[in-house]
Amino acid sequence: MFVRSIVADAFATNCYVLAPAEGEECLIVDPGIGVEQRVQDVLAEHRLRPAAVLLTHGHLDHVYAVTPVCGGTTAVSPFIHTDDRYRLRDPLSSLGPELVLALEQQFGRSATWTEPEDVVEIADAQEIELAGMRIGVAHAPGHTEGSVLFTTTGVPEGIPSDELDRTVISGDVLFAGSIGRTDLPGGDAAAMQRSLRDVVLPLADTSLVLPGHGPATTMVRERRTNPYLSGL
Repeated sequence: MFVRSIVADAFATNCYVLAPAEGEECLIVDPGIGVEQRVQDVLAEHRLRPAAVLLTHGHLDHVYAVTPVCGGTTAVSPFIHTDDRYRLRDPLSSLGPELVLALEQQFGRSATWTEPEDVVEIADAQEIELAGMRIGVAHAPGHTEGSVLFTTTGVPEGIPSDELDRTVISGDVLFAGSIGRTDLPGGDAAAMQRSLRDVVLPLADTSLVLPGHGPATTMVRERRTNPYLSGL
């Protein structure tokens, strides 16, 4: 499987481009702030054609570039869980004025938002067939109401498949050694605990985890070392 990560200009959000192989259709996951040109560069270099944009949740740092990315040379739809659909109407509205000002000072221009068209709402346990891949959806609320994990069989090229045989894109639910915060609007600490217990812990040890921020990890490593999973 072809996978490339692009780290956004703000909040170090990981945007991923996935495809069965170079020269095929691809999926773009969580296009954050300032990734548009780099996404286009990856598509051009590896002869990839976008089939859809997948959103692990609706926070601004994961969706800011969704409209320009979806409306590129080949228009595609963004996919987001029903419970976070409302966030795509205006994710800037959930930010305090100080944070909006900080973003504008960093990038030297006013932050703007245009709601994407043709949004596809997804649900727990749904399987989506896109770009020659079967993508599973696991609803894992806590960081936001509609946070999800995306799962698929196979791992990126260069990773030994005898040790890892599936990939989990965990958004801001699970990080290497940590988890997503629950103190933002829509967050729920009790819901996060349930998601960790009922959604994250049952993941196979042979899972590669690609988080929304920070380095990749594996489920066997997180099960053994992540303090937020111990005792669940």
